[in-house]
Amino acid sequence: MALSPRSAAPAEGARAPDPLAPPPRVFVEKAKNALRLAAVDRAAARRGLAPGLTLADARARLPDLAVVDHDPVADAAFLETVADDCDRWTPLVALDAPDGLVLDITGCAHLFGGEAAMRVRLLAHLHRHGLGAGAVVAGTPDAARALVRAGRGGIVAPGGEARAVAPLPVLRLGVDEAVVTGLSRAGLKTIGDLAERPATPLAARFGAELLTRLNRTLGHEDIRIVPRRPLPAAIAERRFAEPIARAEDIEATLALLVDDLALMLEARGEGGRAFEAAFFRADGAVRRLTIETARPSRDGAALARLWHEKIEALADPIDPGFGFDLVRLAVLRAEPLTPAQVSLDGRAVEEEEVAALIDRLAVRLGRERVLRVLMRDTHDPGRASALIPAAQASATSPTLSLALPADLPPRPLSLFDPPQPIEALAEVPDGPPLRFRWRRVVHEVARAEGPERIAPEWWRLPEGTALPATRDYYRVENREGRRFWLFRAGLYGRESGEPRWFLHGLFP
Repeated sequence: MALSPRSAAPAEGARAPDPLAPPPRVFVEKAKNALRLAAVDRAAARRGLAPGLTLADARARLPDLAVVDHDPVADAAFLETVADDCDRWTPLVALDAPDGLVLDITGCAHLFGGEAAMRVRLLAHLHRHGLGAGAVVAGTPDAARALVRAGRGGIVAPGGEARAVAPLPVLRLGVDEAVVTGLSRAGLKTIGDLAERPATPLAARFGAELLTRLNRTLGHEDIRIVPRRPLPAAIAERRFAEPIARAEDIEATLALLVDDLALMLEARGEGGRAFEAAFFRADGAVRRLTIETARPSRDGAALARLWHEKIEALADPIDPGFGFDLVRLAVLRAEPLTPAQVSLDGRAVEEEEVAALIDRLAVRLGRERVLRVLMRDTHDPGRASALIPAAQASATSPTLSLALPADLPPRPLSLFDPPQPIEALAEVPDGPPLRFRWRRVVHEVARAEGPERIAPEWWRLPEGTALPATRDYYRVENREGRRFWLFRAGLYGRESGEPRWFLHGLFP
């Protein structure tokens, strides 16, 4: 199904304009070195104005015009808002810029009484919100788009796309203006004219893209739309004849939807990792909330508690307006979940409790604020550890390693990032330091252990990047008993440049 804005056309013998009505409004933009009409309202369209007309000509016809600058960014944002509201009809909604939408209603029409009833309800819904639109249901997105932008409406019978689009001008194929001009000069002005011609000469003269668009518009070739939001793994929803607004009703509805999703996921042997609740207001606004879990889950009671905490922790409470007439719960990401054997040492229970704690903290504080340390299998201190969201570091992920390499010497818990330069004096060029100066204080070295030589990981560097200097690390202790982790960057006589000393960390 394709949607496009629809304005009233001027009619002969129309009634005289109401003197108390607001003046016709037009939106203008600069094009071809002149201010031209980008869009007109219904009053301006009834009086003969159309997009593309220069503002000077429009004012000559209607001196009392109300002129507004065209704002494409605001138009795009408004189209996104309308697309959000159209998610109530199908989860597969694509933008058809600058002012259209394409809905894939395969498998959805029967929920609304069939294609005809669904089309009527959708247009009535948009009309209640002050939007004039046309809608065409066809077998392919391109056919529906061409028909609705030509001002047609209704439902095209299966297999009838070629007959329906034949009278349309070739402009409705969506090809470049140069191609349209060339086709017109060749006497091919309608899609039906193109359909009667051999394909090979058309492709040779106007390119293969013309044939591709022609076949899709005629219904000979179908291509699925690319929805603006990914298709969820599972969806459960509740519609209300009377919109709901109380927080208790909202949470009770979410609990019912969680139970519905749990049954779906159990039948598939899966658990959800990311969930989204969408609240559709009666006035067309949509509010979405998401939660994530550290492990795949289909525990209805635990998920209901997470939703309760999510709603309670909102800095901006959900505004129901005139109420929500649709609440939808979707599983954005699912993973296999099979019953696990509980170990006798109780570790499985502990892991489940830790995962539940991570879920609650992430819901209250935010996923990016609940972190855990990830230890990487590398000798490079700069890459040895990283902070990642705790929900991401699940036990089921095979790419995470939470153990240090077994052959690593002791390292300090606190590191300087970046390492701090120091002045050091060594007995021999490649030997440990005898003393060093750090922050204007001289430290006499009483004991030293090392070196631990760490070469750069050349395979991780982009091609053509110079190799960093080799590092020799030393664990040293001064006469006061304080312990430091130093390194010398560079090798005497074997690497270019003068070796330099740095302090990388402090031992407790």
